[in-house]
Amino acid sequence: MENPDTSTSTSTVRRNSKRPKYSKFTQQELPACKPILTPRWVISAFMLISFVFIPIGVATLFASRDVVEIVDRYDSACIPANETDKVKYIQTPGDKPCNRTLRVPKRMKPPIFVYYQLENFYQNHRRYVKSRNDQQLRDSKEANSVSGCKPEDYNNGSAIVPCGLIAWSLFNDTYSLSRNNVPLNVSKKDISWKSDREHKFGKDVYPKNFQSGGLIGGGILDPNIPLSDQEDLIVWMRTAALPNFRKLYGKIEVELQENDVIDVALGNNYNTYSFNGKKKLVLSTTSWLGGKNDFLGIAYLTVGGLCFFLAMVFTVVYLVKPRQLGDPSYLSWNRNPGWH
Repeated sequence: MENPDTSTSTSTVRRNSKRPKYSKFTQQELPACKPILTPRWVISAFMLISFVFIPIGVATLFASRDVVEIVDRYDSACIPANETDKVKYIQTPGDKPCNRTLRVPKRMKPPIFVYYQLENFYQNHRRYVKSRNDQQLRDSKEANSVSGCKPEDYNNGSAIVPCGLIAWSLFNDTYSLSRNNVPLNVSKKDISWKSDREHKFGKDVYPKNFQSGGLIGGGILDPNIPLSDQEDLIVWMRTAALPNFRKLYGKIEVELQENDVIDVALGNNYNTYSFNGKKKLVLSTTSWLGGKNDFLGIAYLTVGGLCFFLAMVFTVVYLVKPRQLGDPSYLSWNRNPGWH
């Protein structure tokens, strides 16, 4: 006969135990797929990957090659030959005009995107990225909110709008393009993200005390235009993750023909010489994949080609020297070391 005290203590132990109730899930006894990777399955898998990846890689590479791109580096070319101190030249007040000539290598269909490209410019620096105030950019009631904007927060006791180093260092080189002495219109409408215009930059926020200090960082802003309409600023303030980057300057909505000569009247104002940076003007079309970038196509072709090569190697090995599956003689833990 069972002792009542023992039964009670056992029930208490079971109630207080943290052991889960028995189930197939807790005991990992659910049905599972346990595929056996036979040579045929492995070879078929590699062949399938190669048949999928290689066509994608070819299509991606052709799409990238269809993009027509003109890249012109002008930071060194726009310094007069008699100037030995580039930093002193760029910091001297006044306009610094420069003329460049570009030739169209192939027909360029609109829209043609005009970019400026900066290299060795670390917009991803921690202090630089944090030097802004998003509340101030969004709401006119927060115009005096300049926390996080040092050293560009106040000027003569008044708050700077927009404050911070990002806005202060706004890119200010200018480009005027013409073809056969006929100006090419470079549209700046909708060059920024729609979400930025509608949610990050207020329609009732206007520049104030901007670039009015002793040291001018970059471009100036029209105090009569709200920040939501100043798309050059919006594009610039979406900081780049890498030190070499492109930002959209505008769009050309007319077609350019092969061998067209494009004259560019440059305003070389932005100081990249202090940190050995580079400046480039880029004219580019796009494809269904985006801009010109061969990396994705090459990556697909590399993986597809490697899988095809391995499939061929495994096929040859399987045909020349096949191995019987499930042969216990190949299991070292089940073989007597004295056997041969």
